[in-house]
Amino acid sequence: MSRPPSPNPSRWFKALRRTRLGDPCLKTYSLECVDLLRRARVAFQAGRTLKENFRLTQLEAVVQMLEEHECDFVDALGRDLRKPRFETVVSELILVKNEAVYAITNLKKWMQPQKVERNLSTTLDDCMVTSEPLGVVLIIGNWCSPVQMCLVPLVGAIAAGNCVIISPSECTLHTAELLHRLIPFYLDNECFHVILAGMSDLSEVVELKFDHVLFTGNKEDGSKIALAAARTLTPVTLILGGKNPCYVDQHCDVSTTVQRIAWARFHNAGQSLVAPDYILCHTDVKAQLVQALKCCLMEFYGPNPQESRSFGRMVNLEIFNRTRELLWRSGKVAVGGHVIEAEKYIAPTVLTDVAESDPIMQQEVFGPVLPILTVNNVDEAIAFINGQEKPLCVYAYSTNSKVVSRLMSETSSGSFCSNDCILQSVMVALPFGGVGASGMGSFHGRYSFDTFSHKKSCLLRSARFECVTYLRYPPFDDRNLSLMTWASSLSQKSQGWCQIL
Repeated sequence: MSRPPSPNPSRWFKALRRTRLGDPCLKTYSLECVDLLRRARVAFQAGRTLKENFRLTQLEAVVQMLEEHECDFVDALGRDLRKPRFETVVSELILVKNEAVYAITNLKKWMQPQKVERNLSTTLDDCMVTSEPLGVVLIIGNWCSPVQMCLVPLVGAIAAGNCVIISPSECTLHTAELLHRLIPFYLDNECFHVILAGMSDLSEVVELKFDHVLFTGNKEDGSKIALAAARTLTPVTLILGGKNPCYVDQHCDVSTTVQRIAWARFHNAGQSLVAPDYILCHTDVKAQLVQALKCCLMEFYGPNPQESRSFGRMVNLEIFNRTRELLWRSGKVAVGGHVIEAEKYIAPTVLTDVAESDPIMQQEVFGPVLPILTVNNVDEAIAFINGQEKPLCVYAYSTNSKVVSRLMSETSSGSFCSNDCILQSVMVALPFGGVGASGMGSFHGRYSFDTFSHKKSCLLRSARFECVTYLRYPPFDDRNLSLMTWASSLSQKSQGWCQIL
């Protein structure tokens, strides 16, 4: 993979002056946002991002940035979330690199026009769909996966030929500062920018008028972004999460099931859009499941998870306090329950005897708490899931393929995975997005490219066959109408081949 051109010294010092890791984060004010947007528009209108070579160079620079600054990203996420190095490399950096390499490998194919079926009147013409970049897009990341949720959409936007402004979450301050410092050093300084803005300021930023806005976060903030975008008719992609149900059937491998659920729920101290939010457990397997979870958490984090180097912390006191309140006011603690406010620490916790009316079942949980509810059969589980708003993910654990098939086909969600969790949301070949209350639109791989592209219908006609097409012209008469009606009846039988318009 070739290295991108080294920036000149003035650009290098300019990048360093923006912020240094550990310095106070400087807010990007509205006038600066207006200027950055203007510069990006000028660059886009000049055609700077249109060439394949330019896009490839920028994608390669993203990979280079992650490789050369892996330790910086580990340090930043360690400060923000006390995220273990293993989790940072695997769930943040490798995922972005995979996305970039996949885009580099497939970019030429993605950029090629797609030929479509022709009819009789266009037999000698070219009918195609071309992918046209939208322009300047805004990517608003979240704090759960602050690198992944900023840079994975960035890869798709670059591949599609857009200029991009990124707004990392203010909650993960050190990671935001690092992106603010590094991106100007590695990517084109006119086409790609990072702003540092709080959620309270983002509605004003969105109203500056972008060509697309992609937001990942909670439903309340997503609604504000969508409302602000609607004022300027800006299209949006919203990844909003939701309460992701996980059905555990009586016919399952309990040992494997609890390992996979515990990994997904307590990864990043439970701060994830795609983690299982609660378990719908078959009554016959509940006792065995709870006991297996106790043993699994002991194996994962030891007798005192507070001392484990594999377990993170809550991002801030606001999230800590909200999660603690939900924990204390819901169900019965079967495992964990220990909290330390000074450390923003909540132990991996399993709740039993949880009712649908409990507070923890009324809102999404961004913390290491796993409620368990019981059902008597798969019908009850499906009815329960369908009684809630459509989630981002539905999970099902069963060795019975008919049970899995029913959960997949009889519930609606952004994604579905059987006998595992989260993996379907990180595969470059699968779209990641929500439906209904969990969002709209998707990204990953080719789907990111399509999200940030306009599919333009193109018909390149010749001046021939006027002897056929003249039937559409005035003055209108019944003979021409009869001929066109006859041709239309033929087209219905031959799938459009005889259309003459």
